[in-house]
Amino acid sequence: MSLNELSEKVDITLSNLSILKTGKAKAIRFSTLEAICKALNCQPGDILEYVEENG
Repeated sequence: MSLNELSEKVDITLSNLSILKTGKAKAIRFSTLEAICKALNCQPGDILEYVEENG
């Protein structure tokens, strides 16, 4: 699925979706996470990764 198609299905801008994809987002709404998981038929753990910040 392309980012354009996913952004339309999730109703999120392409630029915000790109921020999420690159890991530059500081937060995500549960409703957005739910919509992405529904569109991709996955669980949150399939697309999220915890990375401990140094500092």
